Order: sequence, then structure tokens, then C-alpha cells
Amino acid sequence: MTASPHGPGAAVPRTPDDLYATPPPWDIGRPQPAFAALAASGVLRGRVLDAGCGTGEHTLLAAALGLDATGVDLAARALRTAEGKARERALPARFLNHDARELAQLSEEFDTVLDCGLFHVFGGEDRSAYVDGLRAVLRPGGRCFVLCISDRERGRWGPVHKVTRDDLDTAFADGWRIDAVEPSAIDITTEPGHVEAWLVSLTRT
Repeated sequence: MTASPHGPGAAVPRTPDDLYATPPPWDIGRPQPAFAALAASGVLRGRVLDAGCGTGEHTLLAAALGLDATGVDLAARALRTAEGKARERALPARFLNHDARELAQLSEEFDTVLDCGLFHVFGGEDRSAYVDGLRAVLRPGGRCFVLCISDRERGRWGPVHKVTRDDLDTAFADGWRIDAVEPSAIDITTEPGHVEAWLVSLTRT
């Protein structure tokens, strides 16, 4: 994750690198179960972009399937960790220090986009810019999968404004088909062990 929700009492980070000064709760050292299940189902295809890749678990998940995998993040510290994992696992993956709100500047096209925990940190113009960028880099017919903290989460862990179904309908109204919005979870390393989430499946129209 490029940026992330903060737990109760957590200090607000000053830079993306501050998020990774110590291992953050969402960095569980393995793919999130929801995305591991997507990989097992065979829906990850072609060129894959992991937006807000953090330390790279989902980029490397795609690379392990033999796919052309790219991760982007603003946290250089996280990207160094991701590159180290790629070397240790002998997996070809590309990691770029890039702002996810400016994806169009990549001037590339992808078949699949993964977003674990990034969409929910954006609001207002930042969210609009991010979704516009997703649409710019995803080919027509391409798939986007978003795992975001939902308004079903009643605890204090997570963003101030948790994502509602209306938020999703509004954000992805233009140029998208929402294929599914399913209750899911994001595993974390601290109590309570997970937060309630939506797993959103989208097609670029």
C-alpha cells in the first residue's frame, strides 16, 4: 500500500517512507487471502499493475504465475524491500517509484490492475484522479480488482471515511462496469487480525 489507514493512536506519517519505518500492520508477509484466491481462480491475466504495491507481495504473486508484473508505490523504502523479495524468490518483477494519482504518466497499458488498500485512502479530487488514471492505463475489457476497507468495519482501525457501496458506484460510474462487490477482509498483524473490506471486481468498458 502506498498510503494506508492508521490504527488507533497512531501518528500520522509525514512521508510515504514513514509508513514503512517499522513493519506496518497491513504488511503481512504474504498475499492477502482475497487476492490469493483471485490468482488461484485464474482471473489475473496479461500485463499486471499493482497500484500501491508496498513491499510487493501482490506484484510477486502475479510474477509467480508467469505474468508481466509491475508494482508502483511512493514509498522508496517499501520498494527496496519488494526488490529484495524479487531477488530472493528469483521472480522477474518491475517496481517503480510513482504516484498512483498520476498513472497516465506511465504511458503504458495493462490487462489487469490490483489495488489492495489504496483506493480507500483517497477522497475528493485525489480519488477522481486515481480512478481516471486507472481507466487510462487499463485496456478496454481489462479487469481491476480493488480490496478496500468497508463501512461494515465498526472498529476504529481504518480510514476516517470507510468505503460505502455508494462511494464505489460514484467513483466507477464513467467507463466502468462493476461486476461484483463482495464482503471480504484485509488481514493485519495486530488485533483484531483483520478488518472488514469490500472486494470489488471491475471491467474497463
